[in-house]
Amino acid sequence: MKTDLQKLTLIIIKPFILFILLSLSLFAFISFQTTGQSLSKPAAPDAALPSDIKIRPGYSSYDAYLNRQLNKTLNPKLRQIWTTRDWDRKVTKFAQFFDDLKRRDLLFNASKSLCIGARVGQEVAALKRVGVENSVGMDLVPYPPLVIKGDFHHQPFDSETFDFEFSNVFDHALYPWKFVGEIERTLKRGGVCVLHVLLSRRADKYSANDLYSVKPLEEMFKNSELVEVRSIDGFGLDTEVVFRKNKN
Repeated sequence: MKTDLQKLTLIIIKPFILFILLSLSLFAFISFQTTGQSLSKPAAPDAALPSDIKIRPGYSSYDAYLNRQLNKTLNPKLRQIWTTRDWDRKVTKFAQFFDDLKRRDLLFNASKSLCIGARVGQEVAALKRVGVENSVGMDLVPYPPLVIKGDFHHQPFDSETFDFEFSNVFDHALYPWKFVGEIERTLKRGGVCVLHVLLSRRADKYSANDLYSVKPLEEMFKNSELVEVRSIDGFGLDTEVVFRKNKN
């Protein structure tokens, strides 16, 4: 009789225990999926962003955004063009920009410099051509020795590393406030940041944001002062914006 009762108890309890274990496993799986999605999906555009900048929709996750950027950076035809027929033309033009910055005492031979979103490094080569030897580029795809791997939303450098930072890819930033925040973090006090941007017109299909005035940049560079804004002809970009990080 006792043995029969034990068997009956096991018959009843086993399914119950199995049900509990399956329920806990399912709950853990759902929780993990929800957490993973919240980490991988880009945050909604910051409501505090000024009206003169718009984040483009359509990215289901940060990985989706990165893959889209890599589609351009890894395009073999584009990389062939960048390293051959485009090379001298762009290095020469960038060298003119940097020479002009030197004449305005915004860039010096001794400046430790970073080019953000440098692809194959024409900007870096131009800096070295005008005498700024301690220069490096950063991009999602490295191009040694001029360009190392890095995401401009999370620069792989210590705080206050550079005297000068340059970029013409602000429009590719999905999180412009992080793009700017990382510049201010890695720029030394008194250091200079120069951005080439396109205002009032829609940039290329790989852009993640559209900028309609300098005002959003002024608001996002919270620890810097606006030095100057001027018109340029920079490979489809029309405005040069210069900031200097506060010294205290």
